[in-house]
Amino acid sequence: MHVHRHWDRSKGGEKMVAKSGSRCCCCCWFLGIIVVIAVVLAVVFTIRHRANHFDDIAPGSTDKKYADALKIAMQFFNIQKSGKLENNKIPWRGDSGLKDGSEASLDLSKGLYDAGDHMKFGFPMAFTATLLSWSILEYGDHMDSLDQLDPAKDSLKWTTDFLINAHPSPNVLYIQVGDPETDHKCWDRPETMSRKRTLTKIDADTPGTEVAAETAAAMAAASLVFKESDTKYSGTLLKHAKQLFDFADNNRASYSVNIPEVQSYYNSTGYGDELLWAASWLYHATEDKTYLDFVSKNGEEFGNFGSPTWFSWDNKLPGTHVLLSRLTFFKKGLSGSKGLQGYKETAEAVMCGLIPDSPTATSSRTDGGLIWVAEWNALQHPVSSAFLATLYSDYMLTSGVDKLSCGDTSFKPSDLRKFARSQADYMLGKNPETMSYLVGYGDKYPEFVHHRGASIPGDANTGCKDGFKWLNSDEPNPNVAYGALVGGPFLNETFIDARNNSMQNEPSTYNSALVVGLLSSLVTRSSSVESFK
Repeated sequence: MHVHRHWDRSKGGEKMVAKSGSRCCCCCWFLGIIVVIAVVLAVVFTIRHRANHFDDIAPGSTDKKYADALKIAMQFFNIQKSGKLENNKIPWRGDSGLKDGSEASLDLSKGLYDAGDHMKFGFPMAFTATLLSWSILEYGDHMDSLDQLDPAKDSLKWTTDFLINAHPSPNVLYIQVGDPETDHKCWDRPETMSRKRTLTKIDADTPGTEVAAETAAAMAAASLVFKESDTKYSGTLLKHAKQLFDFADNNRASYSVNIPEVQSYYNSTGYGDELLWAASWLYHATEDKTYLDFVSKNGEEFGNFGSPTWFSWDNKLPGTHVLLSRLTFFKKGLSGSKGLQGYKETAEAVMCGLIPDSPTATSSRTDGGLIWVAEWNALQHPVSSAFLATLYSDYMLTSGVDKLSCGDTSFKPSDLRKFARSQADYMLGKNPETMSYLVGYGDKYPEFVHHRGASIPGDANTGCKDGFKWLNSDEPNPNVAYGALVGGPFLNETFIDARNNSMQNEPSTYNSALVVGLLSSLVTRSSSVESFK
């Protein structure tokens, strides 16, 4: 395992060292006894080592299953790119959305389309950038070993370029490109869409704390990713992050209340989690104690301490609990860390809820063991939960913590990783349908994905309405949306591979960020970075 070039890494855990062979001498019988003793000790050491670490693959080796899946998952970001494409490797994709933002004299051509449509929703897109940044920061060396780090950073920058341009002044943020009602009345390729692309913004008169704070989190996290490779760009991101956090905090109001039209698609259930999440990332990016004080002072009001919840585009609390708990693992003498105890204890409660044998294990699972919380986009919660579990497992390993107490039962980091692998394996085909829900991976995966670009031949010149013949076609999609993670199974573990089944068969870009994080964490044994610096 090599050292990541962007941060000083301190790898936790012991390393196995092979001993050199014995040589003959007159005391062979004595040496024989010594060798037997050495072998026994080595076996005991190995068993203990594996019990306290991971029970899956040898140190330094790569799990081909997860490596192959990661390479596929990374491709979906390219499929979702808007704008004038550079080094385009998707033969059925081309330039699109080139005039996005023009009505406000802004260049909003970049960014990522949200799902199977041509909408750019700033709230989930920013979450995508935050999660992709976190994945790179923690597991960039794993990505790099598979030549996936540069593609990940490229997709991240494509997204943050959009977010920068969407923030033309401190208290103005454009949060949406396109009208979903108009967009969803068309079934066409993004390259040929000709309808008006309306813009939606928040400002001091119409604030939206959730989306401003999530965008601040994305900018702060991304500033760490580019801190050494592009100092100027990193500084620009951090400047925007600070401004957006101040805007969000000083103008507290829900964007779902102020802009009711968003409720049909990305309705927010509250902004307190985004404020804590953004402040947490800004602390990691700046080490400015102001942000640490913010999460300490506002934890009781917004942190939902003691009540584990599900990590998603709407609820950032579990991610915040885990992100702040890393400070309690790695920054033992940190001034102000006493205010983090509630976050750490709630992170532990989240982890205890995920381990199947825990006395506080959640019952929100299918019979096959998949975390299952909602019909729409069912796979978001198991993948996000598994990603957090691997992170927490690695935090424990790196800091030498060998057990997690759940009630009167103790669990090891390997138990968290075993859970994470179970969710990943289910996603990749170990399920009653024997269906890989990651498109392009395995022998059986969805062929009728609810995705406009994938469903229409690349040489078809369809208009808004005549493209619906491709939605209604009985033929599989002519283009494979490699890396798309579809919505997933019902609670009874059935899945209908139909193009009009958007509940189960539509992919989303933010799911891809979660998948990339999870798979990156599993490709090899790992511990965690102690610092993003």
